[in-house]
Amino acid sequence: MMMNKNTVLGYATLIMIVVGLVLIGLGAFRYNEIAGWGFAAVGIGFFAIAWVFNALKGRV
Repeated sequence: MMMNKNTVLGYATLIMIVVGLVLIGLGAFRYNEIAGWGFAAVGIGFFAIAWVFNALKGRV
């Protein structure tokens, strides 16, 4: 299976979205005190990076 740059960016986007959802879930349900805000902020950051990866698909 040949993987080009767009395929790698697609997989990276999917992985970043999954990790972002897991971090937001941890912040909301597991660590719902002060640490939860940090987990949620990092999860939102993962979404932002995934958005950039998705925007780069087709341009690289």
